[in-house]
Amino acid sequence: MKRNTGQDRSITRHWRPATQAVRGGTARSEWGETSEAMFLTSGYAYDCAGDAAARFAGDQQGMTYSRLQNPTVEMLEQRIALMEGADACRATASGMAAMTAALLCQLETGDHIVAGRALFGSCRWLTDTLLPKFGISATNVDARDPQAFKDAIRPETKLFFFETPANPTMDIVDLKAVCDIAKENGLLTVVDNAFATSALQRPMEFGADVVAYSATKMMDGQGRVLAGAVCGSESFINDVLLPFHRNTGPTLSAFNAWVVLKGLETLDLRIRRQSENSLKVGEFLETRVPRILHPGLKSHPQHDLAMAQMAACGSIFSFEVADRKQAHALLDALQLIDISNNIGDSRSLMTHPASTTHSGVAEDKRIEMGISEGMLRFNVGLEDPQDLIEDIDQALTKAGL
Repeated sequence: MKRNTGQDRSITRHWRPATQAVRGGTARSEWGETSEAMFLTSGYAYDCAGDAAARFAGDQQGMTYSRLQNPTVEMLEQRIALMEGADACRATASGMAAMTAALLCQLETGDHIVAGRALFGSCRWLTDTLLPKFGISATNVDARDPQAFKDAIRPETKLFFFETPANPTMDIVDLKAVCDIAKENGLLTVVDNAFATSALQRPMEFGADVVAYSATKMMDGQGRVLAGAVCGSESFINDVLLPFHRNTGPTLSAFNAWVVLKGLETLDLRIRRQSENSLKVGEFLETRVPRILHPGLKSHPQHDLAMAQMAACGSIFSFEVADRKQAHALLDALQLIDISNNIGDSRSLMTHPASTTHSGVAEDKRIEMGISEGMLRFNVGLEDPQDLIEDIDQALTKAGL
């Protein structure tokens, strides 16, 4: 590959996804390094004052300050945009920085949004607590029903916000149907695609305008760093998001960007193997627990829709036991699988959402979202699935199941 081939969209857009994930966005320095270089610098020097003025005026290409541009971060942004099928991308310090920026950069007092009711706990905090502080109202709907989005539209509605699959209920949103409704009414759609990533699902192919990520999850995929990303059109990223990003500073560090670049190289391999492992473990659990919510299983009420939108089932699913006491007993009995609130890791992790990730959501809202006291969320990793099944089997027995 030549020095700047990885940043030439006329070439890279024709590459297949696995190749894009390894080489997309790469820009080599004069040293000709094979791995992406890590630029640990806060600022940049200029040959003359005129160059500095030209860069700040936008008349000259080049870096000005690492809150705005950094060569390593820029490589990550270009790679994620390429993989997503988006014009452009801005990387952020965390997934929640991405979600917050994607919403606040385009909303103002008096606006209204329609959001899926099943969201990550901090995303529900955005819609229920933060946005109202700025005079922005939100209506949370059952996102499994596209008509619910349409019925909630008001004259002041600006956008739809949802995730699919949803965390942790595994609700599936009909991307095309909801995006079509948005377009018919002149609204934008902001989709949280963290559970699937572009390796399994590309919302823009169904009409989504903005796709936001916690790159902490599958993109890094090994539990190392925090990162986020927002993808969209050139005009949205540069004219709407960039001013917010420039002046509020949710900046991703060069080191974390470099780590995520390394993670993306193996994303396709990891997520497909984890999907296979997840399905095997899910098939076992289906015979042992009262209820399982796994998009890859035919028992999931939206199985057909999930498989029509996604290339594979993904690594994450949820299941239910009797109550919190039994859920905690099962977690405490695990020997191989970690108790952790994270997801997307190559290690298998399990958590009790009601007492961790969604503990900040009021109980009545958790019930409305479908999060019971007995729900457990399972991130299936890269271990041998039989070892995972044996660990779960003994833990279920000790928990009385």
